[in-house]
Amino acid sequence: MPKVEITVPEHLEMQIAQLVEKGEFLNREEAIEDLLSTGLKAYKTSGPVEDDEEPGFEDDGMMGHEDEYVF
Repeated sequence: MPKVEITVPEHLEMQIAQLVEKGEFLNREEAIEDLLSTGLKAYKTSGPVEDDEEPGFEDDGMMGHEDEYVF
């Protein structure tokens, strides 16, 4: 597995250390790997929309108003 060196703010390091102390993770390496993986998955599902994607349909009525429809 490739090794990566990062620098994180002290408050993040403290939160990671607390999670390890509470037994949420076996060690810092596992905590960082799992938290990074979870963050990437969350970003992938709710991240920015690509510009080349087609826009979806509006939730409003056909004329742009919730209570206005054309028959």
